[in-house]
Amino acid sequence: MSPKRKISLSEEELVLALQNREKIAVEALYDMYSASLFGVISRIITDEATAEDVLQETFVKIWHSFSGYSAEKGRLFTWMVNVARNLAIDKVRSKDFKNQSKNHELENNVTFIDEQKNTVYKPELVGIRDLVSTLKPEQRSILDLVYFKGYTHVEAADELGIPLGTIKTRLRMAILQLRKHFN
Repeated sequence: MSPKRKISLSEEELVLALQNREKIAVEALYDMYSASLFGVISRIITDEATAEDVLQETFVKIWHSFSGYSAEKGRLFTWMVNVARNLAIDKVRSKDFKNQSKNHELENNVTFIDEQKNTVYKPELVGIRDLVSTLKPEQRSILDLVYFKGYTHVEAADELGIPLGTIKTRLRMAILQLRKHFN
């Protein structure tokens, strides 16, 4: 039995197939984007099984809410990353997840996180860490909490013990600094 061939469509073909609710769209969506979306999710949720569940929820949500996508507002991949990121953040903020997280022993968590960081390939982050490392330490820590770990601004302020206004100012300055690399 030969291995299954991966499906690859252009963005326009994929959008059209999703609009027409064609089966090939789901297969292509998974083949083309599952690794990248899993990378986004696993940056926020370090438990692999939970991250896989959120990835599945992401594809279901993309399928069911595709009418909310507008090519005029941005690329398909950007929209899907936002769906994945928002679902991951919602999961982290849920009572279920917080209660589950409290049940893990600290030592097991440290080992688990170390294993995850060394084994999960995250193509969407290639080069981003290098850019983030050019920021001031106080900007880096806020950016890490808010964008990579899914904290709200208020939660980041509580975690770091600094005023909310300072969080917002430093985050804005960090984004402006990073934006210089893309212009």
